[in-house]
Amino acid sequence: MKKRQLVVIGNGMAGMRMVENLLRLAPDAYAISVIGSEPRGNYNRILLSPVLAGEKAFADTLLHDRDWYEANGITLHAGVTVTAIDRSARQVHTDSGLSLPFDRLVLATGSAPFMPALPGIDLPGVMGFRDLDDVETMLDAARNHRHAVVIGGGILGLEAADALNRRGMDVTVVHRNDWIMDKQLDATAGRMLQAALEARGIRFVMNARTEALDGKTRVQGVRLGFTPSPLTGEGWGEGERALNVATSSNLPPPSPQPSPTRGEGSFIPADLV
Repeated sequence: MKKRQLVVIGNGMAGMRMVENLLRLAPDAYAISVIGSEPRGNYNRILLSPVLAGEKAFADTLLHDRDWYEANGITLHAGVTVTAIDRSARQVHTDSGLSLPFDRLVLATGSAPFMPALPGIDLPGVMGFRDLDDVETMLDAARNHRHAVVIGGGILGLEAADALNRRGMDVTVVHRNDWIMDKQLDATAGRMLQAALEARGIRFVMNARTEALDGKTRVQGVRLGFTPSPLTGEGWGEGERALNVATSSNLPPPSPQPSPTRGEGSFIPADLV
């Protein structure tokens, strides 16, 4: 009996777990094609932070290498992006010119990092953190630049900050609320974690909103505004009065700054955001 055509758009962990289960439950039901925009096999994205920190190699994150796809009769189209889905003709079209017919189509593309609509968001040196290409970009920045600003004190942001700090960068975390990981931790636990990370050399700016990213050919800094803390009523939380951050290699050294007053903005030099 002729197998039905199954096309999976997305070569990540969720899509490949579905394929694993399908191979176990109905190994002869479908001829499977997988389309992934990254030019590699399926890997564990959760382990990208240890790769960035130098604790693991990319090979340690690999879940399915190309041999696995071949051994299971799966056609992998790696480094290919789907540009259109023709539901009437039951075909997907890609940026490589390839068109694939399907009887069943699975969309498992995952999510993309949220990039706020800020002035300067498109500058080189401004990026999200989602895949191995992002890790390689950050490693290149750590080798060639000094100052990194991480916008967001959630789990992934703190992992990136700690990893870049371990790679020798001068790291500042900007967070909009009173304490880091405020979705997961209470104030006491959040401040304990912040203190532990500060002991490693990471700076924190709390109750801060990012207003713009400055630079011409590359990002050179982050411009901030501040809102009153709902806990203290002040525009600056604990530890932020020492925001005298060392300059980017592209900028002149900063002059000593007095502590900002409530509502004032400030500027943090950065080569990587």
